[in-house]
Order: sequence, then C-alpha cells, then structure tokens
Amino acid sequence: MPQLDRTFSIAPMMDWTTRDYRVFARTLTRRALLYTEMVTTGAILHGSPRSRFLGHDEVEHPVALQLGGSDAGELAECAAIAEAWGYDEVNLNVGCPSDRVQNNLIGACLMGHPGKVAAAVRAMREAVTIPVTVKCRIGIDDQDEDADLERFISQVADAGCNVFIVHARKAWLQGLSPKENRDVPPLNYPRVHRLKASRPELHIGINGGIRTLDECRAQLAHVDSVMVGREAYQNPWLLASVDQALYGEPGPAASRHAAARALRPYIARRLEEGAKLNHITRHLLGLFQGQPGGRRFRRHLSEHGHLDGACLRVFDDALGLVPEHEPALETA
Repeated sequence: MPQLDRTFSIAPMMDWTTRDYRVFARTLTRRALLYTEMVTTGAILHGSPRSRFLGHDEVEHPVALQLGGSDAGELAECAAIAEAWGYDEVNLNVGCPSDRVQNNLIGACLMGHPGKVAAAVRAMREAVTIPVTVKCRIGIDDQDEDADLERFISQVADAGCNVFIVHARKAWLQGLSPKENRDVPPLNYPRVHRLKASRPELHIGINGGIRTLDECRAQLAHVDSVMVGREAYQNPWLLASVDQALYGEPGPAASRHAAARALRPYIARRLEEGAKLNHITRHLLGLFQGQPGGRRFRRHLSEHGHLDGACLRVFDDALGLVPEHEPALETA
C-alpha cells in the first residue's frame, strides 16, 4: 500500500468537514490529506443508511475517517467497515472536549485512559491493512504535560500506532466549554517539538492555531506534518497555495472563480440526489473573503440558497456579483 503523504492535512471538524466541503477542498488542493467529521462507532453500527455517515466521493482521496469511541471491539469493527468503504486511513479521536462525548468515554477524556486507547489501537490494527492513527491533545485538566503525555504516547505507540497528530493545547474538561477549549488553553508548540525530538521514530504532526503557510513551513522544521482546521474552512483560498508551497506542484485552481466553476457538476449531481443548495454552498461562503464583491456573494447565497427549488442559477448569479480579476497565488 502506498505511503500517505501527511505533510499537510485539514483537521476533522464537526458539521464542517462534510463530504460537500471535502469535494470543494479538492478544487483547491490535490495533495492535502482530508479528514471526515468525527463519526461515532454507534452511528456506524446502528445508524441507517450507512452512506449518511460513510459516503464520500472518489475525488476526495486521500481521505481519512475519524472515529469516536472507546470500545476496542466496536472500534475494530468500524475500522474494518471504513476500509471496506475505501477510506485511506482510520483515525481515533482522543481530543474532542465536548460534554456529550465525555459522557460516552469518547474524545479527550481518553487521554486519562492510555491503556484503553492502546487496546483499541491494537484491535483496530488487527482488523485492517490501512493506517490506524491517533489525534490527541497534550493533556487534560491537571495532567502533567511532560510525564503524562509521554506515558500516553509510549503506551499507545507500544500497541502499534506510529502516527500521532497532536493538538498543541490541553483540554480542560472541567471549567471550559468546548468552544473555549479551542482558544483559551495556551498553545504549547515547543512541547510537541520536544515529543518529536524524543521519539524520532514516530510520525508527529502538529495542530492548533496555525493560520498561514509560512507558519506551516516553520512548524515542519520541527515536526513531520501540519494540520490546519478553522483557517482552512473560513479562508479556503489558503488551500489553493498548498500544493505549490509545500509540495512543489501546481494546484488545481487558477482562480477563485475557476475553483467555484469546477464544483458546478458536483453541485448539479447533489441537487439531483435531493440535497439542498445551501447545504453545499455554505462551505463556499469564505471563498471570496477580502475580495471585491465577496460580501455580495455571501449575502446572495445566504438569502437565496435555502429557498425551495434553489438551483445552480442561484450559485451562478452569486458568482456574477464578484469581479474575476484576482491577485497571484502564493508560491514561495
């Protein structure tokens, strides 16, 4: 199986990295590794239809499924299902701080149960041939960011996981909301850099607060890969420079308009399948951020995309509100 190039990836984000967003991202970058939203084992094993949770388009590859769960047997079964559905990687969420997932022993609270994570990783690896990876925090609550993180990584690595994507913040499960946990705990990039230095045989990726490709390059001097979340979603044009800047290859989009037009056949197909236009175009609202006409583009889609019968004409009319002249891509 070919090795996945993880140099740059887009973080799994609930309600954001849907299949529609991921196809849109592919109009901007061929090389970024894409992740699904977190999908719980319960949704896969008991939800119907399965395509609601696992459906994806061929153009999305390379694409990883992120799983939420803690039962080793269920996670192994879901990993096998993910491989059967064609995913290139299965990733275990050990970073989400929401109350709902804590109550089901999912997400960041698992950092307090490294043995459970190790058992899950071992079972998942035995069930699949695709990579099994872990996305975690540097710690939770009053854990020691050095000793406890080292203990967690060691136990899970001993179970066979050799790829860790580390959100460089603690998660405070007591006292902070999930939203606050994305910003309030201070970023500690040096801790992730030290982890890589102490475990050079592991692939260590970094996530959290990274906003520019210059910052990505700076991080890549210390770690193996970078994962960008909110900036990639809210300012998607950033992705158009990823292939050239980080891989030395031209990207697929010559302009914002070209990226939008490249998505038209997909939108048409999804509309024929019964999807609503705004469910697709909501992911494009930041495409013309900071550009003349960008506000009119967003307003037109927001005001008309949700209406019954909204079709490609609404999308085309919104595009017509934005001049086509654009500055050059970042290539340095």
